[in-house]
Amino acid sequence: MGKRIFVWVAHPRAGSLSEALGEAYAAAAKDAGATVRVQHLSQMAFDAGAMTDKNAALEPDLEAWRANLRWCDHVLVVHPYWWAAMPARAKAVLDRALTSGFGYKYHARGLGWEKLLRGRTGDAIVTSDTPPLIDRLIYGRPGRRVIRNQVFAFCGIAPKAIVQMGPVKTASPARIERYLAKAAAMGARAAVAGVRPAAAMPLKTSDA
Repeated sequence: MGKRIFVWVAHPRAGSLSEALGEAYAAAAKDAGATVRVQHLSQMAFDAGAMTDKNAALEPDLEAWRANLRWCDHVLVVHPYWWAAMPARAKAVLDRALTSGFGYKYHARGLGWEKLLRGRTGDAIVTSDTPPLIDRLIYGRPGRRVIRNQVFAFCGIAPKAIVQMGPVKTASPARIERYLAKAAAMGARAAVAGVRPAAAMPLKTSDA
């Protein structure tokens, strides 16, 4: 059975470069034999300001996001770099849906926790107007560090390619094509890379 890959385009606007990169990644992964699901933040309807009670039902699009993450062997998150982080609406998906009991579970005592998404791998593409070298030397790569360490690794998703593409503002059409080709190469590579079976998690009716 081919790899199961979930591509989350975490840009709040349709027609973005993030969307094009995600679609290029997804198409190449499909061509390489993977089964791919794509979900666009721009099409997700949910209350970004709500506080989530772990016992309360989520909106259907957040439940679908969870189901996609539960289903996959490998995930790509692609988002723009706004004020050293992903957009607020993308972060709200993590705040609302990547919660205790789904992505992780703290131990009853002490500071330890269980990583409930073990067995999966993850890539990330971050687009920025800040040149990646400047971002690394002056700012310390906060966007890449957060998705690698405090999102993927915290929940047990093994980080693979964490890539920053930029500067987008001054990129020529030829450079944009190179970004798209790089995303496609990442997708093709993800489709054939070895992965352990996804950790078993109980399915809900909404996951079917």
